[in-house]
Amino acid sequence: MNRREFLECAAVLVSGAALSNFAHALSAEQMVHLANAPAFTSRSVDYFSPEQRQLVAAIAEAIIPRTDTPGAIDAGVPHFIELMVAYWLNDEERTIFNGGLKEMATRIPGEYGKPFAQLSSEQQLAILTAMEDAASDSPWYARGNIRRAFISDAPFICQMKELTVWGFFTSEVGATKVLQYNVMPMRFDGHAPRTPGETTWAPFNFYH
Repeated sequence: MNRREFLECAAVLVSGAALSNFAHALSAEQMVHLANAPAFTSRSVDYFSPEQRQLVAAIAEAIIPRTDTPGAIDAGVPHFIELMVAYWLNDEERTIFNGGLKEMATRIPGEYGKPFAQLSSEQQLAILTAMEDAASDSPWYARGNIRRAFISDAPFICQMKELTVWGFFTSEVGATKVLQYNVMPMRFDGHAPRTPGETTWAPFNFYH
């Protein structure tokens, strides 16, 4: 099972998904793994310090902010990320993630006079954009690499974006308030009616 398949299983276990609703999307190996995995839904986690938890929440919310739809915090993404870092990232990935948090916790106050969480949304966006620019040579950004393998040496900003998006769209909030929650069509139909601004379907039933 590759890293992407493993992460898909992790998302299922963290969010408490109803497997019967999306078994068609899983490989046989994933189904065996999930069938034998211990219960994960209600697991508590105390991996981050309070300051790190606040920083992760602020970054996730900057990536998917609350607008006319819920944001990352509304969807429980910070808790999802903490679970993933504590229990699912490998040592190399966890070291990069921890290093990224430490670097932001020390650099941002020195440059801006206050922690990231206390900056304006414009300042936060500028910081994250600069981090993306600096990481742009990572294979994580390979053109057309939409369903990418989970890249273990991806920079911190890439990890944050990946985990934030996964956490958001595998949550009940993301699936029901942002994506369409009705039954997705199980065939390609180029003539299927769509209205302006209509979102894609939530293929699974997830309950964070």
